[in-house]
Amino acid sequence: MTAANPPATGSGTDDAKRPGGGFPWAALIFLGPAGLLLLAFLAFPIVYTVFLSFNRGRGGEFSNWVGFDNWVRLFTQDPNFLRLGFPPSGALINNVLWIVFYVSLTVLLGLILAVMATRVRYEALIKGIVFLPQAIAATSLAIIWRFVYSPDPNTGLMNAILDIGNVGPFSVLGNPDAVNWALIAVGIWGSVGFATVILSAAIKGISSEVLEAARVDGAKETQIFWRIIVPMVSLPISVVAVTLIVNVIKLFDIIFVMTAGGPGASSRVIAFSMYQEAFPQGQFGYGAAIAVVMLLLLVPVMIFNIRRFRAEAVQS
Repeated sequence: MTAANPPATGSGTDDAKRPGGGFPWAALIFLGPAGLLLLAFLAFPIVYTVFLSFNRGRGGEFSNWVGFDNWVRLFTQDPNFLRLGFPPSGALINNVLWIVFYVSLTVLLGLILAVMATRVRYEALIKGIVFLPQAIAATSLAIIWRFVYSPDPNTGLMNAILDIGNVGPFSVLGNPDAVNWALIAVGIWGSVGFATVILSAAIKGISSEVLEAARVDGAKETQIFWRIIVPMVSLPISVVAVTLIVNVIKLFDIIFVMTAGGPGASSRVIAFSMYQEAFPQGQFGYGAAIAVVMLLLLVPVMIFNIRRFRAEAVQS
């Protein structure tokens, strides 16, 4: 009696049994449509915009090659985009202000509200109220706050309150020194609910035994907050911060509805400048250069986010 021969192994046998002689048709069928969509709506527009930024771009077409003229003008000759006097101003500086103050205050307020909400009986109600502005479309949000900031005390809530103390009226959206801070306050009000809900879920993942042990050892609540809660939810904080930074870089609707970049050009941001130069003024090449600046600002943010996730995956 002879032993049965073991079944043959190797890629040749598998390829012979696989339809199509080994070509991964199934993968192509499932991934092909998504790849075509990425090429059509992501890769091609990026390449087209980069090449258009070196062109005059009349009508959105390659009408006249100008080399780096658009870029030189953007960073040295356009005070609406960047003015390096003191204090510096322009759309790029306004975006920096949004990133620094809007992102940091939204994350901080969201974290504080998340911690406080976990300690009351009506946590769901509080988070629902705080999250409500996030459910409002940005255009509607801007219209609401235009009424709030209206200089007429009969329609503007802020000036109605100031009128009680015989102060005002104050046209906050018409003041170049105050308009950006007023808009940042609107952005914080609209986004703090998002940060609260995300960070609240992260805080619930912290073991109660760790917090109780810290309290038994005599740690104060402020020490628990800064030395235990914040480090343990650092990854969700970074995710929220990156999301907010991306929103700031492509910020358009609030500015367009509330101020249209004014008064003058004092509240312009990068995305609004791109729209203003490309469409109303027809300088598509110059607008494309501004769009490429937005892309260059987004790339390091996304790289940081990916590396942070990979580092956390390795540690876990």
